[in-house]
Amino acid sequence: MTTPLLDAPLLDATGLVKRFGALLANDHVDLRVMPGEAHALLGENGAGKSTLVKMLYGLLQPEAGHIAWEGRPIHLPEPRAARALGIGMVFQHFSLFDNLTVAENVALALDAAEPVPRIAARLAEVSRAYGLPLEPAREVWRLSVGERQRIEIVRCLMQDPRLLILDEPTSVLTPQEAEGLFATLDRIRAEGRAVLYISHKLEEVRRLCETATILRHGRVVARTDPRTETAASLARMMVGSEVAALRHAAAPPEGPVRLSVRGLSVAPDDPHGVGLKDISLDLRRGEVLGIAGVAGNGQEALFAALSGEVLAPRAEQIILDGAAVGRADINARRRKGAAFVPEERLGHAAAPRLTLSDNALVSGHAASGMVRHGLLDRGRMLGWVDAVTRAFDVRKGPRDPEARALSGGNLQKFVVGREVLRKPGLLVVSQPTWGVDAGAAGLIRQALLDLARAGSAVLVISQDLDELLEMADRIAVLFHGTLSPAEPVAGLTREAIGLRMGGAA
Repeated sequence: MTTPLLDAPLLDATGLVKRFGALLANDHVDLRVMPGEAHALLGENGAGKSTLVKMLYGLLQPEAGHIAWEGRPIHLPEPRAARALGIGMVFQHFSLFDNLTVAENVALALDAAEPVPRIAARLAEVSRAYGLPLEPAREVWRLSVGERQRIEIVRCLMQDPRLLILDEPTSVLTPQEAEGLFATLDRIRAEGRAVLYISHKLEEVRRLCETATILRHGRVVARTDPRTETAASLARMMVGSEVAALRHAAAPPEGPVRLSVRGLSVAPDDPHGVGLKDISLDLRRGEVLGIAGVAGNGQEALFAALSGEVLAPRAEQIILDGAAVGRADINARRRKGAAFVPEERLGHAAAPRLTLSDNALVSGHAASGMVRHGLLDRGRMLGWVDAVTRAFDVRKGPRDPEARALSGGNLQKFVVGREVLRKPGLLVVSQPTWGVDAGAAGLIRQALLDLARAGSAVLVISQDLDELLEMADRIAVLFHGTLSPAEPVAGLTREAIGLRMGGAA
């Protein structure tokens, strides 16, 4: 039971404006958070959510508008000033040192110097009080991703915040860990603390929050009680139009195996990494196979082994359309009809300073006819960019900009579309909709599903369990480098998959 909301807001931001060059990231944004309230901040990628909370935490300075805390105007020149008032923030990406202990990592983040043994005692007390168990003396590299997130939350709570800002807090958690986090947030609110919650998982928002402020193109477009909305209506407010549901064509009759992996083991590439242990799977024509798992359980190693960035010990451990390719490099696999979309779009999937046409060449030169008799076919390269732009609604200024000029969602549509339009026999894609808005995510998922139903085999590695349940025909779970048998989605529950993501047999 939460404490009754008081009449006076805890935080009241009015008319906040922030520009980055010609981009107006926040356009006179108002945000009011009450004591004890769980308040969602929603919007597409590029809507201005991150810019807004960075101003509330002192990482950025507004160019206009003002912020009041408990009715008093305040200036936040740096995060230390925000923390001193009682504003804490848990970022989506962790900032932890793997070789240090939990207590040592917490000590580095606290503003006041304090002996590590005393910090360890306080840490143990706070973690017990909020149901976030941690061992202060344990090295971080030994912890699961869920445990690492607990460190971020506990060290924030150790500074006694009145307002806790959480950015995509469940993106790396199993369903069971997410429920544990919700219980902790309920406990925090019962003490009169407020939570500002950023998430693209709209059902979570409906379960946790009683208020939502929705941004679009840097402006507030709606304020609502998400409990009275549906996930679809919230998405419509975020995007400004209906977000189409996936169209599921009937699965084809069981087709031939296009990808077969047998007994694949790969050593990790760093002392704290996770390799692969005796991985086996079959992927058939017309099928979408989902690989679920919490981040850091061998997903990078699996993608690298399937793509040819890391070679298998023996050629016959990876069979592509009947050919042993385990010792073949990525270009040889592309020539045999495979395509690959890595998790990191800027730097791995695309070179930031190259144009889109040059980036199309990087992955397409081996199998897309962009090189003829040793010469680049610039017309074909630009035509490929135009085709992807039309098919995947890639929004950009010039016809052929550098990759870094695109927003994250538009670059993701480009790198996925670049491979899908090749109509590969096999597509391996990692985190296909990571960090993209609902509209772009729907377009990408539909394209992958359509590709499979047209006869390709599609393997999707994703931390988003909702995404896999929506798209996949079968799901297997990767945990500490081992892969569970793939099972039909129709016979699986979120709870069963979540248990396997957490290591249960």
